[in-house]
Amino acid sequence: MGRAAEDAALCHLEGAGLDLITRNYRIRAGEIDLIMSDTNTLVFIEVRYRRNTRFGTGLESVTAAKTARIVRTASAYLQTPRQSDRNCRFDIVSITGKPGSFEVDWIRNAFNA
Repeated sequence: MGRAAEDAALCHLEGAGLDLITRNYRIRAGEIDLIMSDTNTLVFIEVRYRRNTRFGTGLESVTAAKTARIVRTASAYLQTPRQSDRNCRFDIVSITGKPGSFEVDWIRNAFNA
């Protein structure tokens, strides 16, 4: 289900004009679901899936610890060639529902580093 939610998020973001750079960037410190380009901005995207909101939304499930892991992982990515001089932001895409009827909530600049 997580892969289907991530696919839905990617489709939504590409439809909004973002370009995929990489999926599931992973290092020892953590993982970033999607790294995309929005014009001149590098966008680090956390995709959160919830079948329903009975226990909270995907956005509400992003803890301070998760945010810190994303920031550490993004910092490592920014150390790679040709990335350190780019503007960046952190977005969250919250997916709710079932495949075929996903509700997508895209939060730009969800947090700052």
